[in-house]
Amino acid sequence: MFTPGPTPVPPEVLAAIGAPVVHHRSPDFRPVYERCLARLREVCRTESDVLLFTASGTGAFESAVVNLVTPGEPHLVVSAGSFGERWAAMTTAYGADVDHLRYAWGETPDAEDVRARLSAREAKAVWIVQSETSTGVVADVQALAAAAREAGALVVVDAVSSLGAVPCETDAWGLDVVVSGSQKALMTPPGLGIAAISEAAMERRGATPRFYFDWERTRTAQRSLDAPFTPAVSLVAGLDVALGLLLEEGLDAVFERHVRLGRAARAGVKAMGLELFSPDDDRSAVVTAVRVPEAAEIIAGVRDRFGITLAGGQGELKGKILRIGHIGWFDVFDVATALAAIELVAAELGVDVERGVAVTAALEAYEHSTVA
Repeated sequence: MFTPGPTPVPPEVLAAIGAPVVHHRSPDFRPVYERCLARLREVCRTESDVLLFTASGTGAFESAVVNLVTPGEPHLVVSAGSFGERWAAMTTAYGADVDHLRYAWGETPDAEDVRARLSAREAKAVWIVQSETSTGVVADVQALAAAAREAGALVVVDAVSSLGAVPCETDAWGLDVVVSGSQKALMTPPGLGIAAISEAAMERRGATPRFYFDWERTRTAQRSLDAPFTPAVSLVAGLDVALGLLLEEGLDAVFERHVRLGRAARAGVKAMGLELFSPDDDRSAVVTAVRVPEAAEIIAGVRDRFGITLAGGQGELKGKILRIGHIGWFDVFDVATALAAIELVAAELGVDVERGVAVTAALEAYEHSTVA
């Protein structure tokens, strides 16, 4: 499975999920819950609370919106793909006065554009996507956040596919809300939403009614290790193990591995003679997007012949690109396997590809490069 989420799950994580179910208020669960919450703070690189919801990543999104948006308040949404559009749709649905800084899909948001927009119109918060998996673009969140902070705005980041794959320095970069999900770089099945919340964000909560996603309710309960509602105990146990694997490898080593996997994927694609859609730089460490007219046929052929699942384009890119996800539990052998399958199927479909070079190019890019 080479989709940008869900991603493959390590056997240790599956074993933890498959263990007998325990009661969420029993002595059996409390140490697991406590350890998982502590590990989430390490992975988010924050001293603040990281709230854990039984929900998809979109649930974590909605927790940010319902806690920060009061109808009529000005907010700035930066979007360059499907998930930026989701921020815009969700903040609008809750009545925000949304200024939508919209880029063409595949473009990279620029901090100077954010700075100029905020100088012309104030915003309570700036809503950013770090890894836009619909295009493969990873934004420079550090620079975007600096521009937002200069204007006194809160910074809210969609890190659903980036947390645990590329650097996301919640405290060091001054990020007020970082939302993520269990099913991508965190190597756990879907079902857990994550939100790291700064004190500034807690202090500037809005007046929108809320219940399940109320930050204060969840924070108060978590601090006494008593979840406010029944959590997905088996998924929490699995996430605890997955976070332990990431921390054992070391986050910097994890980030380096993802950079090298991205290099391998791009090298293989280019060696075949196919056109990259995602940027050809080291920030493209999450998803490699490939522009090819036969995208849908290649995706279907790879799945039918080899049992390999790739992702297609979304929205305006549907049928125009294929996407190779390489976040989470992947190594270079996996990327080489996907490239070999794409090469075989593309050639059979009559696509003009160079045969027999993609795997070698990928292995060389992975093995003979260093990450500064």
